[in-house]
Amino acid sequence: MAVPEKKHRVVVLALDGVYPFELGIPSRIFCAVDGHYEVLTCTVDGGPVRTNADFTVGVEHGPEVLETADTVVIAPVATDRITEDLPEAVAAALARIRPDARTVSICTGAFVLAAAGLLDGRRATTHWGLADRFRRMYPSVDLDPDVLFVDDDRVLTSAGAASGVDVCLHLVRKDHGSEFANNVARRCVVPPFRDGGQAQYIEQPVPETGAASTAATRAWALERLAEPLTLADLAAHARMSLRTFARRFHDEVGVSPGRWLIQQRVAHARQLLEASDLPVDQIAGRVGFATGASLRQHLHAAIGVSPQAYRRTFQTAR
Repeated sequence: MAVPEKKHRVVVLALDGVYPFELGIPSRIFCAVDGHYEVLTCTVDGGPVRTNADFTVGVEHGPEVLETADTVVIAPVATDRITEDLPEAVAAALARIRPDARTVSICTGAFVLAAAGLLDGRRATTHWGLADRFRRMYPSVDLDPDVLFVDDDRVLTSAGAASGVDVCLHLVRKDHGSEFANNVARRCVVPPFRDGGQAQYIEQPVPETGAASTAATRAWALERLAEPLTLADLAAHARMSLRTFARRFHDEVGVSPGRWLIQQRVAHARQLLEASDLPVDQIAGRVGFATGASLRQHLHAAIGVSPQAYRRTFQTAR
């Protein structure tokens, strides 16, 4: 892919009590392939900021760089720093963000966006362990604690810790397509797309000793997406009863087997739409949808566009 003349500028806002791991995610993902993005880090006053660990972080920029950002990422802060009313300096910094900029939060960063009123009436997510607290503080936000991230137009929110990787890869995929995003993921040695949602990480009883996993069956199914796979087929491969397989699959992945299959078929269809000129009906057959109309329905439900519109967008970018 040709390197653009002007790089997409990502500005990360580090607040007092920031988590160091998540603070570094945007730079690690967006700069994995040189030439397309630049990442700047700022604080509300340009000075060092305390982390939730035993060290501080010095940055090179103050809040003025937020005015130049194409994408703004709000890094998460320790839970004891969450307040319903924003400190004046934080509110002033957020006011600098351009209306046309994308705004992204990682984990508790959603509390900052909500306090600023940027999530009112929107669907959003945050760490599952903070869902009840978030709902009490911000009832006007449509919170979905079961997903890894939410893309609501130009405002994106993600769940805890590593879901910051997921949402940043999602943005790379939106900007440059799956092939480019997969290359970034390989360089960072992370999965380009994680199955399911937060439900698989919520505290639950430890599985019985020796309990079988559905991982091998998922790998088997991915090689046979074009086939009309049923729950019975999957359970038979896993050598489990239908009920046991469905329950264990949901515990491990966070969604039902049927929903997971649709997600994988849509993901494969997107890759083919980007990288090939195959007709939509032929792509539908290759990924396991009965008709082109079925593919159109599921793709629109997933990302809100038709196959033709998706292909135009990403083949032009490519």
